[in-house]
Amino acid sequence: MEYKRHPERLVNHFLAGPFIYGLIVPLVILDISTEIYQRICFPLYGIPYVPRKQYFRFDRARLTYLTWWEKINCQYCSYANGLLLYASVIAGETEAYWCSIRNKKLRNYVEPQHHGAFLRYGDEKEFRRRYLQK
Repeated sequence: MEYKRHPERLVNHFLAGPFIYGLIVPLVILDISTEIYQRICFPLYGIPYVPRKQYFRFDRARLTYLTWWEKINCQYCSYANGLLLYASVIAGETEAYWCSIRNKKLRNYVEPQHHGAFLRYGDEKEFRRRYLQK
């Protein structure tokens, strides 16, 4: 834990706390919205559900060497990072269904992993073959 090695930063951590924990409201809204979206739209598209339990792990709270506050922080991070990955996978499945074309390669652009199977940018012939062929 970084704050233990640098106690002079403790004030900074307390100042950042409201901004970090204030994200719980938008995270919960994202969680509920994403779940509703997936449960309604994926069956309509014929896309299999993304299994939620694969993206959330709350096992660090069982570590006996963590203080109660560190356990709370770990749980919060587990939820936030699990949710963002889960939502990203759902968005990726949607993108693959509607528009599986890679973005134009640009310097400093980090391509999402799920774009690996997408069509190359500008490949009209393959697009027409894959999507417009009867």
